[in-house]
Amino acid sequence: MSSEAGRIVGVASALPEYRYDQRTITAALKHHWRERLDRPALLDRLHQNARVDHRHLAYPLERYEHFQTFGESNAAWIEAAQELGQTALAGALGRAGLERRDLDALIVVSVTGIASPSLDARLINRMRLREDIKRTPIFGVGCVGGALGLTRAADHVRAYRDQTAALLAVELCSLTIQGNDLSMANLISTGLFADGAVAAIVSGARRAAAGPRIAATRSFFYPDTEGIMGWSISERGFEIVLSAHLPDLIRCRLARDVDGFLASQNLRRADIGRWIIHTGGPKVLDAIADSLRLRDRELELSWRCLARYGNLSSASVLLVLEDLLISHQPPDGTLGLMLAMGPGFCSELLLLQW
Repeated sequence: MSSEAGRIVGVASALPEYRYDQRTITAALKHHWRERLDRPALLDRLHQNARVDHRHLAYPLERYEHFQTFGESNAAWIEAAQELGQTALAGALGRAGLERRDLDALIVVSVTGIASPSLDARLINRMRLREDIKRTPIFGVGCVGGALGLTRAADHVRAYRDQTAALLAVELCSLTIQGNDLSMANLISTGLFADGAVAAIVSGARRAAAGPRIAATRSFFYPDTEGIMGWSISERGFEIVLSAHLPDLIRCRLARDVDGFLASQNLRRADIGRWIIHTGGPKVLDAIADSLRLRDRELELSWRCLARYGNLSSASVLLVLEDLLISHQPPDGTLGLMLAMGPGFCSELLLLQW
């Protein structure tokens, strides 16, 4: 493991003020679809099986009826993403004990809206960040984005060891809901996805800082699996693509990839003391547990974040990391494995050391 690795020195989330329990959201959708929903009991069952208790939404439930076009929902995304992004980024800097002028690079990940100038540029203006900051907007990577973006931040500070990089993941999944789509994939997604932002600050090895080291990273791309997960984007906006074959792919590939990555660091699964895993949903978490032979307690943080917040796409794995750092700080010397998967299909692994 490299001694030149960067450290995660601050993580903070920003969640919208509008928080609803699962039953309230389910009832609102049933009211919206009314007679078009042939089997209301199916929606109830799908939402109950999602194991989500509460979710935060960018706007009040009643406002979503007024988003009639992609342009309207995307404009709402631009507005809310800036507010949540600024709050999360400022919070992470505060937890790291850093000022805005200390940021050398800004990586912004989102898959639930588009903008040009991109969200990072708008945040630079809003927060008066440095004019020479290096910026990297990342779109289209979905749920893997939090881990992938953190890897890119680690790459930056490995090259520039006296610098600090920020990763911001902002997802407003509620603004992608298709009000006329009664497909199984959309019914499942309406019970699972939610809104929020999480930022993480990574400092290079030449900067004195406390926090877990990013000791190693590994990316895996699975050829010819484009139809497993993603979005179909048209004039109607973002339409969810979600294959029932995803759990099978995880069970087939994940253990081999994780074991190969750990072996490259002279480690085994038994050496990992903390598992920081994206809250992809019950079937995804069950498939991960089966593949890696993880006990319930080893996935406790992921299950708890799923219940409290739902799936925040790219931000979810960072939300699990924040919970770990704030409430369950591991002892010195603990090794952790951070894992997320997303469209491509692909997975991203980060080895952390406290």
